[in-house]
Amino acid sequence: MKKIINTEEAPAPIGPYNQAIIVGNTMYISGTIAMDLQSKQLVKTTIKEETKMVMEYIGAILKAGGCTFDNVVKSTIFLNDMNNFVQVNEVYAAYFKGDFPARATIQAAKLPKDANVEISVEACLF
Repeated sequence: MKKIINTEEAPAPIGPYNQAIIVGNTMYISGTIAMDLQSKQLVKTTIKEETKMVMEYIGAILKAGGCTFDNVVKSTIFLNDMNNFVQVNEVYAAYFKGDFPARATIQAAKLPKDANVEISVEACLF
């Protein structure tokens, strides 16, 4: 049985999907980009500010599912430019207390709405 998770504290899906789904003891959070909650437009500032916005949205989705960043076991980061890797890491690392999840970072030719960064995570409910 699956449980659908959606919160108004993160951007609504822009396609036929949900912000997150819990199946068993695992929460799967969809790719999240830096979209303004009111205008629903992509926010393009600095890569650090965009990454912080994405991580804050992921935190809100985790909370809506009863989790925190401590529950995250796997993340995938998509970048439009791998030259942003170090800056994204600086922001990303601040959301974890040292026990970092497994991770893949991929440069993508194009992200939704021409975003610079998109992040998805998987979390275990313990």
